[in-house]
Amino acid sequence: MVNMKKLAGEKACEEIKEGMVVGLGTGSTTFYAIEELGRRVSAGLKIRAVATSKKTEELASERLIPLVSLNEVHEIDLTIDGADEVDSFLNGIKGGGGALFREKMVALHSKRNLWVVDETKLVQELGAFPLPVEVLPFGYRQVEKELVALGFHPRLRNAFNSKEPFITDNGNYIFDLSLKKNKKYRIAGTKTR
Repeated sequence: MVNMKKLAGEKACEEIKEGMVVGLGTGSTTFYAIEELGRRVSAGLKIRAVATSKKTEELASERLIPLVSLNEVHEIDLTIDGADEVDSFLNGIKGGGGALFREKMVALHSKRNLWVVDETKLVQELGAFPLPVEVLPFGYRQVEKELVALGFHPRLRNAFNSKEPFITDNGNYIFDLSLKKNKKYRIAGTKTR
């Protein structure tokens, strides 16, 4: 059976050219792009990369991909990242892996963003996957009240196999918003930035 995630990740690397600054997203599909980029760097490709998470940083370092911080670059030429869902209008939900704030920062400072997805991520309508909202621990209950006032039913994400909150690489919490119960995801996207 053909691994579509692997093919998609490898294909995305064809867009990376000599001298580029490349944003590296977080997630299972991006893993394959990082593997392929590591092969290309080993073969002589000269690039610099900005990682969107500690996990991505670790994967890139293991493959000898030269890393720089977002603060060290003027802009990023291309960011390769995955998505949890993408609709036919190219709207997407990202951040299921918990790196959403860093992914957003890197994407905002990129000339071009390429979402690497296979057919399992394509949907008619967003909402099967919850919309993650990263919040500071300080005052997170106040944010929860604001989300409820907007008509959402926020669920504080827990760490894997734990009752403790999931902690992002930035030390923040994540609320997951169900869009099936509330179709106001465009409002949520603008009000929760």
